[in-house]
Amino acid sequence: MARPMNAFYAQSGGVTAVINATASGVIQAARRHRNRIAKVYAGRNGIIGALTEDLIDTGRESAAAIKALQHTPGGAFGSCRYKLEGLEQSRAQYERLMEVFRAHHIGYFFYNGGGDSADTCLKVAQLSETMNFPIRAIHVPKTVDNDLPATDCCPGFGSVAKYVAVSVKEAALDVLSMSRTSTKVFVLEVMGRHAGWIAAAGGLAGSRLGDPPHIILFPEITFNEEKFLARVKACTEKYDYCVIVVSEGVRNAEGKFLAEAGTRDAFGHAQLGGVAPVIANLVKSKLGYKYHYAVADYLQRSARHIASKTDLDQACAVGKAAVELALKGHNAVMPTIVRKSNRPYRWTIGVAKLTDVANREKTMPRDFIAADGFGITAEARRYLAPLIRGEAYPPYEDGMPKYVTLKNVAVKKKLKTTFKL
Repeated sequence: MARPMNAFYAQSGGVTAVINATASGVIQAARRHRNRIAKVYAGRNGIIGALTEDLIDTGRESAAAIKALQHTPGGAFGSCRYKLEGLEQSRAQYERLMEVFRAHHIGYFFYNGGGDSADTCLKVAQLSETMNFPIRAIHVPKTVDNDLPATDCCPGFGSVAKYVAVSVKEAALDVLSMSRTSTKVFVLEVMGRHAGWIAAAGGLAGSRLGDPPHIILFPEITFNEEKFLARVKACTEKYDYCVIVVSEGVRNAEGKFLAEAGTRDAFGHAQLGGVAPVIANLVKSKLGYKYHYAVADYLQRSARHIASKTDLDQACAVGKAAVELALKGHNAVMPTIVRKSNRPYRWTIGVAKLTDVANREKTMPRDFIAADGFGITAEARRYLAPLIRGEAYPPYEDGMPKYVTLKNVAVKKKLKTTFKL
């Protein structure tokens, strides 16, 4: 009888409040099938760990430590922004992956990330067939941007949506209390380069006419300065203050980001320099209102202390499902979240082909955005509301969340050759 293969798991791109919960789901599921998956190795700093043969033996971690990942934010094994191009451009890199996998008897590849990592996962599956070294490659969904197709929502989004909605509600109360003699306008900048899902979540802060946020600026809606300023003025005159949520990816009529900094990241994406101060200064220069602004940045995606219970459950579920799909013989697929109903909210796990996921983005449907382009519709609210429900507080000690730090013991290298990134 052939000895069982090992599995490789890696985290890719920006982390979330619950990506470690997915890792926990993968590792715990694999441990329940030791007769078929001998060990789970993690890549230190994502796919770079595979290329450089820098692997972590998760088997050296206790069951309690792996379970504690469910309430620990960040990326427990390290993540990265490192793009592997197509097979023709980056064949040497993909062949290196196969070389490392062969050396360490790895037959399962679980890549936890967004659209770019789905593409990498697909390429690994394709190359493994041509190199006669079968790898079951499963992409595990993760992104705060909620922009992966084929799945109702993405693990990581529900928690950032909850953080943004709560932050808008609390900050609005602060601004309102001082609006008569001080700040009139508050601007909160949130993530979302091309898709406005996170900005839309800010709309959950209020439910009645006049409730903040009074304005939401989406990447899907071209920014119109004249209409925007008119709305700010009208809200401030009517309510004595104006709360604005703006997505980092808002563009002008020429298609240029309002906050483009002129540099690009490893994936070729424009680096954005901060749209909140742009919007806030526009309000000050044109209308004269005193303002404050905040940039949620890493805080929104690392806020495990206020994570959504729905999000946590789904993050664990897709990790477990990835292992089960691999053991059933699936390849080049991704477990998905399938919504069954809104009231009560019910969901289950489905499966999608990576050819339907890789390098595709799901933006906000136009019928989720108010006719004037400055808010969300009832349909959007019905979609978003269940995703932030439920509390999943981490354990606390001396007033602080108690998070786990893994040992991350390195696996002994077997290859004589090294690989230059």
